[in-house]
Amino acid sequence: MRYLSSILTLLLVAYLTSPLWEKPVSQYIDVSFLDTMDEQVIKSYKFLKDQPYINNAIDDLSRTIATLPEKLAANETSYDPVTQVEKPTLATPTDGLFSVYNIQIGDKMDSVTQELGTAKRITTNEYGSEWHTFHKDFQNFMMVSFDDSSRVNGLFTNNDLIASSFGIKLNSPKSVVQKAMGKPIKQIQKGNINYILNDDGEMDTFLIENVYVTVFYDVHENDTVTAIQILSEGLEKQKPALYGNTSKDLREGFEFQLFDLTNAARVHHKIPPVTWESTIRGTAYKHSLDMAEHNYFSHTNLAGQSPFERMSMDEINYSVAGENLAYGQSSSIFAHEGLMNSIGHRKNLLKRDFKFLGVGVAFNDKNQPYYTENFYTP
Repeated sequence: MRYLSSILTLLLVAYLTSPLWEKPVSQYIDVSFLDTMDEQVIKSYKFLKDQPYINNAIDDLSRTIATLPEKLAANETSYDPVTQVEKPTLATPTDGLFSVYNIQIGDKMDSVTQELGTAKRITTNEYGSEWHTFHKDFQNFMMVSFDDSSRVNGLFTNNDLIASSFGIKLNSPKSVVQKAMGKPIKQIQKGNINYILNDDGEMDTFLIENVYVTVFYDVHENDTVTAIQILSEGLEKQKPALYGNTSKDLREGFEFQLFDLTNAARVHHKIPPVTWESTIRGTAYKHSLDMAEHNYFSHTNLAGQSPFERMSMDEINYSVAGENLAYGQSSSIFAHEGLMNSIGHRKNLLKRDFKFLGVGVAFNDKNQPYYTENFYTP
């Protein structure tokens, strides 16, 4: 009797949860046969209700299933990976065109650190300068560069920290940006060479009053502003070509910048940050180096090994894993924004299941960087 009641209870579960699964399943198979089954389940349900030893269990199960959609929806909308920090009050710049966290090109380092505190990380960038990274639990995320006189010559943020005399801020539509700032530049001259800028619609670069402003758009959010980079003309000129001079410091700088940018994006989208993991960073670096040395770009290496096989060879045990690749972008910032605009890569960057990340960067003989991001959860 108990065996029979168990089977009938399972059928009851299927019946009560049918609103959650019948519609998506019906797209692939004919579920009309369920109508007859539903009638039998109802009859069985009435029979089971008369059995005292399972009556209470069925009532409890019915209540749980009835509230399941509400609980799932609440969990999805109220999840908060970190304690929210206060956003600064942003003021329209008075001496410049743009500001980030009320900091502008030309501000003194002392005033920056007084406002933001100690940098979380300092890394080499492609301009021969350093990005000083500031954030609190990856909120209010921004990077600042200083010149030899300890004044700001570069700013970046992908958070709601942007203010401008043009009225542009995070989430402003591309049309508003272009109407306010005019035509973006198409090339940058370095020495006797004109370098053509990216023209895929994912960003615009403007040169205004000796300041280069690159505005990045999120193509998955209706082409709205998702990040901004502001550089003094002097800092841009420090980079002799499209790509910076390569070094071990620049390689490590790109790696940690990509890691920080990923976590800033995850927390912005209410996804928990990932943790840096050195072993899988080695796996990522070896793949970037292999691609750079052998002039190919693929998740499968020349030996036919997939990312997951390479992880297993490095004795990385995972329950879920993923890999992002980028090639040729002149910096970690451009690489990250490009990955966020690619739906498959974006899913990896914002995948809630991932716990660890390692980033490996290598350069080919033309100074072009190859970026590999390996995510996993044990």
